[in-house]
Amino acid sequence: MTAELVRGQNHPLSQARLEIRVSAGAPIVAAATLGDEQGKIHGVEWVAHPGAPTLPGLEVSRQAAADHRLAVDLDAMPEAVHRVSVLLALPTGVGGPVSFGAVPTPFVAVTGLDGSEVASYTITGLEAESAVVALELYRRQDAWKVRAIGQGYAGGLADLFTDQGLPQAHQLAGGINEAVAQGVARSIPAPSPRTDGDRSRQAPAPARGPDQSGPAQQGAVPPQPTSPYGPQTPYQGGTGASDPTQPSAATSGGPINYSHPRRQNAAPPPPPPTAPPAQPGQPAQPVAGDATGWSMDERLYNQVWGMFEDLARTTAAYRSAVDFADSRMEKELDQVLSDPRSRIGGQGDAAREAAQAKHTELVNQARATLDRDVAQLTAESEVVEPALPPAYARWDNPVWHGYRVPMEIPMALRLGDLHLPESDPLRIPMLIRLPLERGLWVDSGRGASLDGSFTDSHDLRRLAMETAVAHAARLLAVYPAGEFTVHVIDPAGSGAQALAPLVQTGVLAAPPAMGAAGVADVLARLTQRVDLVQMALRAGAPDSLPPDFDTSQQLLIVNDFPHGFDDRAVNQLRYLADEGPAVGVHLMMVADREEAAGYGPLLDPLWRALMRLTPVPDDHLADPWVGHAWTYEPPLVPPGSQVLHQVLTQVAAARAKYR
Repeated sequence: MTAELVRGQNHPLSQARLEIRVSAGAPIVAAATLGDEQGKIHGVEWVAHPGAPTLPGLEVSRQAAADHRLAVDLDAMPEAVHRVSVLLALPTGVGGPVSFGAVPTPFVAVTGLDGSEVASYTITGLEAESAVVALELYRRQDAWKVRAIGQGYAGGLADLFTDQGLPQAHQLAGGINEAVAQGVARSIPAPSPRTDGDRSRQAPAPARGPDQSGPAQQGAVPPQPTSPYGPQTPYQGGTGASDPTQPSAATSGGPINYSHPRRQNAAPPPPPPTAPPAQPGQPAQPVAGDATGWSMDERLYNQVWGMFEDLARTTAAYRSAVDFADSRMEKELDQVLSDPRSRIGGQGDAAREAAQAKHTELVNQARATLDRDVAQLTAESEVVEPALPPAYARWDNPVWHGYRVPMEIPMALRLGDLHLPESDPLRIPMLIRLPLERGLWVDSGRGASLDGSFTDSHDLRRLAMETAVAHAARLLAVYPAGEFTVHVIDPAGSGAQALAPLVQTGVLAAPPAMGAAGVADVLARLTQRVDLVQMALRAGAPDSLPPDFDTSQQLLIVNDFPHGFDDRAVNQLRYLADEGPAVGVHLMMVADREEAAGYGPLLDPLWRALMRLTPVPDDHLADPWVGHAWTYEPPLVPPGSQVLHQVLTQVAAARAKYR
């Protein structure tokens, strides 16, 4: 039976390996400190946080999330540790709430590996506080207990660490906030909340039985400690059965449910049944559009994001299983070596062979589970890819041969493909919601190469510009005629060859701006546009804009930054990156950050405001649930293909009719 704790109450713990599950309804930071018998923290190395998530017997999430799972192994705690304090804090500098009074009441539960709750605590009474010690696990006479604390701090993590006697409190708090901000910058943004009903991904009830609710549903390998990666809200589509703030239930197949949390419940409107029910004991046949939504495009969008999350979670379960197998073998070998008797005769060799055999068994079991899940996702991908509309499809998809300029703006846009090393060659489409919420940065520096082998800087710059043109062409292609306008700044004209498809088809608003004067003119016009729209919106009079005002979305492609930019132009560029997306002005930078190093930290906010993409495969992007490093592959047009020219020609013809 679960003990529902109140502040100050304690409860004994009968298990050594536990999960601490946190649900807050808004992205928060989860951390933990280790204390000695007096509760003293001996240094920053006794703090687990997103920048240093792993300590002996403890692992916390690597990024801010609405839900967290912290893994605790009390048997693995160092002898000097007598207290484990679980900390929650609101991230700073990322535009979120600044006090717990502005977010739903945090809920913390201590569970076993099978998901059964041992104790829970709802942290009430928080108002101006931005950090809180939620609860603590403490050792008393060789027995562990949990105590509800609920001590909040209005000064955030710095005050909390100071109160716990940590001399480097302010430096550590700053480092944690920086790590969280970097995690946000590299994380692929999950779909934004919707206000028009529940659009979350859920499988239709007839398609899967209770033991077939998703690839990772059956997947964890018992009895393994799992990484406590807290899932962020991937679809945030409404309330009710798919409430993303509730912890997902554990499955019977293993200690932790890494499966997609919203493939388990039905929600209207369900996709129409297009495949026969699965035979007993067999996985369901994959179907394109096997998710909820008000249109086929939305169902496919939700299905792709569901596949993305499923792969992230089943890989997390596999990696956790391997980590557990490694740590178990290491512990068993240490025990063998610590006994002098095992060094005589064949006893030690037998123990080592047994430990290695158990390790191999656990790893093989985990790999078999992962292979099964990946096979199911691969089969689903083979059905989904051919059914994708142009906005979601690769350039080599036959759907482009029947392309027509759309009448409506799509939900999302494909910016490339994502994959993990354990599941190669399975590729997940990287779909980003429209309109863009962040600008894009195509990194033309040598650091953009995954293995560093791409050393020809000239070719890399050319490839980066071709990547930017492919992104811009796709944006032009998926918007209705006259609703998307592209401007280009190319100060030295170095991108002329790559820009040829845009220039020759006539889809640009004007020829690429060159020289310092051209840079200043384009930036001045777009900056003025942002100012006008902001003033109109703040005054509550959007109709007051000039009659000839172009209401289309604007994209500015900047090549070869910072060449041709003075200090004023740099400030205008930063202003567009920060303020432009909210009023329909978007930025796409093609630049090498090292070449702008002379500006120092002045440009750090600019790079952080943009989503970094690369012209060659690179593992710099993270998913918003687990935080894996995914290899990104850009959506380049196949060599020799005329699809880009054909699509842009149709876009230009439609624009001419629109005018």
